[in-house]
Amino acid sequence: MPRKPLQLAVVHADESCLRNGQDGPSPGGAGSLIEVRSRKLIVRRDVFISSPDTTNNRMALSGAVATFALLSQKGNRFQVVYVSDSEYLVKGMREWIPGWQARGWRRKGGEIQNLELWQKLLQAVKGHEPQWEWVRGHGGHPKNEYADHLAMSSAREQVHSQGAVPSRLLEWLEERRSHGKFTDYDPDRAFAELESELSSHV
Repeated sequence: MPRKPLQLAVVHADESCLRNGQDGPSPGGAGSLIEVRSRKLIVRRDVFISSPDTTNNRMALSGAVATFALLSQKGNRFQVVYVSDSEYLVKGMREWIPGWQARGWRRKGGEIQNLELWQKLLQAVKGHEPQWEWVRGHGGHPKNEYADHLAMSSAREQVHSQGAVPSRLLEWLEERRSHGKFTDYDPDRAFAELESELSSHV
């Protein structure tokens, strides 16, 4: 008997490190917009975390760990399209991890940076069906621009969402539209188009 397809969750994620590569502490943040259909409505939640001293790569991994941990609450399991501008995260989950595991969690060049976070993320995605998608940062994609806004705000203010909170995407879009940006963008239609595209491949 074929297994029932998992419900779709779409995540747009970004990370920020305010002083990456500079001397002194480097405050960072990560933000995710989670979208799930509930009956005819699309439910949106925001997740954001921060760290007083970190790197972009660590925040990309930490943000993904936090997001999948929240998606897993109450035993929920999803088909997750995870969209990020972090090549480090996307390549790692798509390409690098199988080789690392085969070599006993080592890479050809030696130690794996951020090993504990990679292992936490691999544990966090268990039971889900993740699809990792890379998008160019600051490329004008509205939902990833919003995730960047969440990441930058959490880095500057050093705040955490304390779980998934109601999204302010629509308010943020209205503010951007008042400045002539994203005037023709429909976030619901964008979700529905992705949903339709994925269902046609099943």
